[in-house]
Order: sequence, then structure tokens, then C-alpha cells
Amino acid sequence: MYAEERQQEILRRTREAGRVDVMTLAEDFGVTMETIRRDLTALERSGTLRRVHGGAIPVERLGFEPALAARDAVMTAEKERIAKAALAELPADGSVVIDAGTTTGRLVQVLPSDRELTVIVNSPPLATVLATRSNLSVIMLGGRVRGRTLATVDDWAMRPLDRLRVDVAFMATNGCSVEAGLTTPDPAEAAMKSAMIRASRRSVVLTDHTKIGNDYLARFADLSDISVLITDTGLDAGLAAELAAAGPEVVRV
Repeated sequence: MYAEERQQEILRRTREAGRVDVMTLAEDFGVTMETIRRDLTALERSGTLRRVHGGAIPVERLGFEPALAARDAVMTAEKERIAKAALAELPADGSVVIDAGTTTGRLVQVLPSDRELTVIVNSPPLATVLATRSNLSVIMLGGRVRGRTLATVDDWAMRPLDRLRVDVAFMATNGCSVEAGLTTPDPAEAAMKSAMIRASRRSVVLTDHTKIGNDYLARFADLSDISVLITDTGLDAGLAAELAAAGPEVVRV
């Protein structure tokens, strides 16, 4: 197993169990404790784990929000599958809003060139990518840019959504649970997400399975507000059924 593969498995275990310890990981992987400590240091530098005495815990358990670059480096294969599956939800023509996020960013990269769409975004990096596409009309929602997520928020960004009626909203989320719905750490970003959903006829959430079961400070939607939730096959079938019972069609890819 390569170091990168081992670190991804350590991250998966940490998120699943809520904590891992160095000695157990060393025994399970058949490597030295020093090797595991180096793995944990690398994961902490990427912003996905926090070292504690004898092991590590996921940053989500501490209420921290990893930076965009750190989040973009994990679950990459799953995010790409989710983005490709989301193409089935695109209108033949018309308008979509694409929320700022790493999985929604993958959707931007695979948008087809054979249909005319108006694409509304609240992310300067995504707008830059989209603006080069001749078949797309791009609307950028201006406002304060959050450095951690590079999403525009606050009144200047939200106000235009009150005058729009979009066919489909493709949404990102930090947390998703039957009890709390869809949540994110920042109230300003939650307000922006809520406005996107209100402005759209249908809402599609793109999220890998590690976000499901997590709750954060600010709720921006109930599961009943969502038409489709697209995730990966790492999500347990029983939990997928519970989510579906709360409202959305759940697609695992």
C-alpha cells in the first residue's frame, strides 16, 4: 500500500470511528508507529485531521471547516463519479445555479458542450472556468468572498436570487443528516445556500458519504426541500433508505 492510499484509509477510519490511535493503526497496517505518526502529520497539514495524544480525530468533530484546497484533495474519485452522475439532472436548456464547493467544482469541469445553458455561480474560481465556454452564459453573484471557501456571501450576493427562477440548483453541503437536514459551519454561507434553493424549481445535492451523519452550526435546508441527493457507494444502504424516506431520491454511484 502506498503512503497516499494508507492515509486515505486512515482518514476514512477516523471519520467513521471519530478517533484513531497510533498503536492500533500501526498493527493494522503492518508498519511502524513512526510511519503512522508521519501519516497523521501529513493529514493534519492537509487540514483533514487534528493530532491528539496517542492518535487523531477528524476536524469535523471539532467544528472546524477545512480550507478549500484541503477538501479538494480527498475523496477525489468519488467526487468525480458524483459529478458525472449529476449530469443526468441537467436541463436540456435553461438555467442552473452551481454552489461553491469541491464536488460541485467537479461538475463545472464536466459540463457538456452540446447545450446552451445559463449558469449562475457564487464562486470566482468556478466563474473563471465557466466563462471560457462559448455555449454558456455565466452570471456571477457578487458579494463578500469567504477566504476559506472562496464563496461569495451576504446581501450583495443574495439579492439577485430574489429576482431569479432557476431550473436546477446543484448544491454542496458540509453536513447531512436525517435529524438536522443540510448544514454548514458559517451562517452567512448557509443563508446563501438557502437563497439558491428558494430560487430554484429543483435542488440536487452533491456530497460524498463522509459528510452524511455530520451536523454543523447553521442549517440551510431540510431534506424535504431536496429533489435528489447524489453520493457514493460508501454510504450504507440502510442510511440511504432513511435519507430517502425524509424526502429526496438518493442516488449512490
